[in-house]
Amino acid sequence: MLVSAAVCPHPPLLLPGLTGSADVGAALRAACAEALDEALAAGPDRVVVVGGAATTATWDGTAEVDPSPYGGFGRTPAAGPGARLPLSLMVGRTLLDASSWSGPVALQGIAADSAPADCARLGAALADGASTTLLVMGDGSARRGPKAPGYVDERALTFDDSATRGLSRADVEALAALEPDVAAELLVAGRAAWQVLAGALGHRSAAGRLLLADDPFGVLYLVLAWRTSGSRGEVPG
Repeated sequence: MLVSAAVCPHPPLLLPGLTGSADVGAALRAACAEALDEALAAGPDRVVVVGGAATTATWDGTAEVDPSPYGGFGRTPAAGPGARLPLSLMVGRTLLDASSWSGPVALQGIAADSAPADCARLGAALADGASTTLLVMGDGSARRGPKAPGYVDERALTFDDSATRGLSRADVEALAALEPDVAAELLVAGRAAWQVLAGALGHRSAAGRLLLADDPFGVLYLVLAWRTSGSRGEVPG
């Protein structure tokens, strides 16, 4: 059963040692830590880190993260021993390691081109059984300005606004309606993972709190905390 979730982006700047002496990710990291602390306050039995990947696979939850250069080697049934841990799961594992959590962890990759229905089914499966907190990793569009990795696309702001509203309101239908093809064209790295979260919530309700929405490099970074109905405590307003 999904009891809570934290939604965070996964830029490499959140990995240790990659930004030099000037930690340009400090404020973003602090917001992610706050969201994760709120989610963990629900008292889950386990945490599942979900992030976009080349293929849908479950990785060894004990995999250690080696961020240099984008190391993060782990194990997955799909790719075999020594396969590279996706960036999304590297960053999620790093954030979780810096938190107070010491319980069971699963690392779940979702293929970036997965259909919304497949994302929903995976989410429902992850939420089936033990009380679960999802740490959902994903960036918004990378086409929000002339300095963005994908330069400018006028559709980016509209798409990102829809995603932000859906996540802030824990609106399953709005999140399920995000179009994979448009997301791919806009270089949205979080679409599939957000739809996994929607599938995990299902017909239950949740309260969401938006902690940060910023695009300092032309890529939308969103940080949110969710608490589902019936979980212990409430997400602060």
